[in-house]
Amino acid sequence: MPGETTAGDETASCWSCGTMRAVHFCNACGKVQPPAPVDYFTFFGLLRKLSIDTVLLEKEFYALSRRLHPDMSAQADSQEKAWSLEQSSLLNDAYRTLKDPIRRTEYLLRLEGVELEEQSKQATEKARASGELKKQVVPPDLLEEVFELNMQLEELKRQKKLGEDDPALLEEIGKAKLLLEGKHDTLLADLKINWTEWDKVVDSDNEQERFKIRDQMVDVLNRRNYVRNLVRDVSEALEGSS
Repeated sequence: MPGETTAGDETASCWSCGTMRAVHFCNACGKVQPPAPVDYFTFFGLLRKLSIDTVLLEKEFYALSRRLHPDMSAQADSQEKAWSLEQSSLLNDAYRTLKDPIRRTEYLLRLEGVELEEQSKQATEKARASGELKKQVVPPDLLEEVFELNMQLEELKRQKKLGEDDPALLEEIGKAKLLLEGKHDTLLADLKINWTEWDKVVDSDNEQERFKIRDQMVDVLNRRNYVRNLVRDVSEALEGSS
């Protein structure tokens, strides 16, 4: 991939013994090395692919944890201890990101220069606190469905304030929630197809096709995030009415 840094590119001489070292520590003297400016995939010696063997990833994580943990550098000088802390922090961040398929996809897209629409719960809470409108784009095919659902949720809030109860309304909202959950699962299936297509493109290094699949993943993730948060909002509304 153009501009991609591999683990091998970062291999250099050990600062302590001068031997050609591994990325994170020296294979000869075992000294922890200064953190290299690489992405999370490269940190684990991986290509920027979305299908990862998480069992092997976990094994590598624990192996590196033992070698890079600050406690292993108890006899080291302050500089090496500082590098050990940095390396361990990067290791934890990289592992948390790559082991989760959605976070892994979002991270890869950021590496590709794409930021997803802000649909997070954190953004929702921030918007509520500031009084600002949260950026939220309704997928076109859900416009009518979401409009009707929002009307039902507003009616549910009104009834709650008045102490009223409409079982039929609750049933309709419950059905809408089930449909949304089904859409959420379908979008995940679509995303898995994109992962396979992306990995094939990485091998072929077809830039035009890579951009096409990247944009498809952005669209699916934005739609999935929107539906996920809508399911969450409906669940909270139903719980509040029980």
